[in-house]
Amino acid sequence: MKSNSAHFSILFFGTQMAFGGAQKLLLDQANWFHVRGYKVTAAFFYDKENLRDKWQANADFPVYVMASYRRGLGKWKSASELIKGLWSLWKLLRQEHFDVVQSFTHDSNTLVLPLAWLAGVPVRLATHHGLADQFPRWRERLHTWLINHALANTLVVVSARTYQSALREGVRVERMVIIKNGIRPLSVESVDRLKVREEAGLQDGDIFLVSVGRLVYEKAHNVLLNAMPFILEKYPNVKVGIVGDGVLRTQLEAQIEELGITHSVRLFGMSDSVLKYLAIAQAFVLPSRSEGLPIALLEAMSAGLPVVVTDLDGMDDVVRRGEDGFLVPVEDARALANAILQLLSDPARARQMGIAARKHVMENYTEDIMGEQYLALMKKYLETSKSE
Repeated sequence: MKSNSAHFSILFFGTQMAFGGAQKLLLDQANWFHVRGYKVTAAFFYDKENLRDKWQANADFPVYVMASYRRGLGKWKSASELIKGLWSLWKLLRQEHFDVVQSFTHDSNTLVLPLAWLAGVPVRLATHHGLADQFPRWRERLHTWLINHALANTLVVVSARTYQSALREGVRVERMVIIKNGIRPLSVESVDRLKVREEAGLQDGDIFLVSVGRLVYEKAHNVLLNAMPFILEKYPNVKVGIVGDGVLRTQLEAQIEELGITHSVRLFGMSDSVLKYLAIAQAFVLPSRSEGLPIALLEAMSAGLPVVVTDLDGMDDVVRRGEDGFLVPVEDARALANAILQLLSDPARARQMGIAARKHVMENYTEDIMGEQYLALMKKYLETSKSE
């Protein structure tokens, strides 16, 4: 251990600066440790959406970007930026003498773990938040090798299903520990609902459903769009809002037009205030193809919303069937529609589910619960490193 202070130094490292659950979790966790007196640094390998200045302005700790990498640079330029970024990361590790490094995705684990090990960082925590369906097999194997060969002290998995996923990837049981994601609970009481409904283009009597997530393949917003005609057949006053942006926006816009649901669907893009959309919603919908333990889901439940989500990694850890909402099969638009229709047909039950959802999150998935578990894990490995 390089620091004699009880408040040791920590680097939280992610791959890309972009609006997403892993990035929000990284910054929130960094802030949780910062306000408790720990020396905190956040770093990302590259700034995908030009967010660094904004994020630094909102943070009371340093936020760094390692490389100028971006898509479309070409093979040689990308390779050059990769090398420059790794060199910048190496210099940061050597200069700051961190006691702990925690990384947040398979890519960030792979980038930082070897360098942190070479730099002599005593505690190296990797995390597993779910693996994207299109993640290359060779990178998955490399990641597994790094974990199993102790370049990380342990791999933190965020749900029981993510634990099973890591086992399938070949990670050994003794190399893992489960710490579930946690959030700062949301309160919708301060939101001017009438104003937000007007801004969202809702009319009196409209029912509003909200989905939050990047417009990418994994989030499966196309399945939600395919479910809308079934819902509108019985409830023509239903509107759905999708908060997020991404590469599939044009494709989703075309699908909305083709389905003839342009008056019932809004793509809001990125928003600094997801809370305002949660405050005016009757339910939260997440039709993802792959997940870990989604921050957006926890926030929606903490805001008191019943939820309809797909039955996959992390979701069934949180959502209790029929108590907080419904779990439906992946890629099944009709099942998704039917679950939403069940909520809409019984508003009293839906409200009770929302109350139960908030209570469940407040008791089991808060930032404080998660932070204390990570702190105990870091202290454990720091003590071990002192005795070696």
